[in-house]
Amino acid sequence: MRSVEDDDGVFKALADPTRRHLLDRLFERDGRTLTELESEVEMTRFGVMKHLRVLEEAGLVVTRRSGREKHHYLNPVPIRLIHDRWIDKYTELRVSTLAELKFRLEKTG
Repeated sequence: MRSVEDDDGVFKALADPTRRHLLDRLFERDGRTLTELESEVEMTRFGVMKHLRVLEEAGLVVTRRSGREKHHYLNPVPIRLIHDRWIDKYTELRVSTLAELKFRLEKTG
């Protein structure tokens, strides 16, 4: 079972737009190197490394060395566990019905 600290690490990692951008890039194509990821953000190499370290500590990114290069891979499991724990329970039928009602009332109002 995941601890509160595990969830906190994932939420912290996802709170930053640059880290979400890096995760999006890995979702599009896994196994990118630091050089590839660095070329897609306006940030120093050191800055990208710091963001990747936070993502790794949260378990959202795993790495594998290939020669001198380190490849970064998205690990979607922690996001799924957050979804199941914190989001899915709020998408029950009654909550969905209330959200739909709110949308319709605002649209007609």
